[in-house]
Amino acid sequence: MPPRHDLGSLRIDDRSRGGGKMGKRLGLFAATLGALVLLGSLLLAFRTQKPLVEIATARPVSGARSEALLNASGYVTPRRRATVAAKVTGRVEQIYVDEGLRVKAGQVLATLDCSQPNAALTSAKTDRDATAAALADLEVQSANADRELVRSRGLHTAGVISPQALDTAKTTSDSLHSKIALTKEQTRAADARIGMTQQDVDNCTVRAPFDGIVVSKDAQRGEMVSPVSAGGGFTRTGIATLVDMNSLEIEVDVNESYIARVKQGQPVNATLDAYPDRELPAKVRTVIPTADRQKATVKVRITFDKLDNTILPDMGVKVAFLSVAPPPGKGAGSEAKALVPKAAVHSDGGKQIVYLVLNEKLERRAVSLGAERGGDVEIIAGIAPGDKLVVGGADKLHEGQAVEVKQ
Repeated sequence: MPPRHDLGSLRIDDRSRGGGKMGKRLGLFAATLGALVLLGSLLLAFRTQKPLVEIATARPVSGARSEALLNASGYVTPRRRATVAAKVTGRVEQIYVDEGLRVKAGQVLATLDCSQPNAALTSAKTDRDATAAALADLEVQSANADRELVRSRGLHTAGVISPQALDTAKTTSDSLHSKIALTKEQTRAADARIGMTQQDVDNCTVRAPFDGIVVSKDAQRGEMVSPVSAGGGFTRTGIATLVDMNSLEIEVDVNESYIARVKQGQPVNATLDAYPDRELPAKVRTVIPTADRQKATVKVRITFDKLDNTILPDMGVKVAFLSVAPPPGKGAGSEAKALVPKAAVHSDGGKQIVYLVLNEKLERRAVSLGAERGGDVEIIAGIAPGDKLVVGGADKLHEGQAVEVKQ
């Protein structure tokens, strides 16, 4: 008989069980050690990560410092702004513009349904052609009548025909000449009707009156438009609104008690509400020679020295009217060395400091402040024009910290 296996005889020695507990302890220790190494690596990577900061360049102070004589607020407005409408009433066939599109003077903005003016133009041209054909027939008859008149005069001289026959020939020739003159006038009248009808056809095409940007699309394809409000709420009066972006200026209301401080050509510092940290140089273009008795204000228009794409119509703006000459006793120069945004200056223990970025590392620098200029502040000592300063980004900064500059 072959040997038989007895599985019940298999046993684990109790002394071997202690080694299993030791293996579990070693496994738990290895897992804990691995977790600590991973946590340390994460902390090290977090501490070595460079914070992202925004920087600004310190600007030089140009010339003498002007004092603000008056502050006011207003809005950016264009001198040239037009809601383009059709000259005739009609249904919009196609519209080729949308908000934000730049257009040139004469560019087609929309076309209206022109079937009726086209039919009238065709009819006028047909009438003109018919009149021209009648004129050609009359000219042939007139030439024949002139020849008959010449023959009749010869026969009358020879005594062959009576004076009555000669008069009849002369009357026929004169009548045809008159008809030719009438027909020519009718042809010119037909040409005038063609020109008038052609103008109606041209009026079905709406074109831009000047270069600008479309800021409002006021009609859609299929809607009725009219130069007058003839159809109530179902008829549009405009196709699109254009703004000449090169004509943007500032319009402010100045209290009439202070209008004597404002002069034509006076320098102005303008600050848009959308960009409070940036000053825009400008000057007074004109003071409107009338006052608003309800508000006791006088309207003043101010032009920007330089326009850019960030200046948009109807933006809110604050302006400071500056003195033309430096105040008495202050001399021609300014003590300020540079202009920096207010956000770059921090208070630390009663001292005013800034953080410079040098070789992607921070350098703490104490500064002496001067007067504020809108969103900027004058630096009398501590930095020079051209220095790169931190104006935003990380909250906690320290000397020697490595940073990454936001592009």
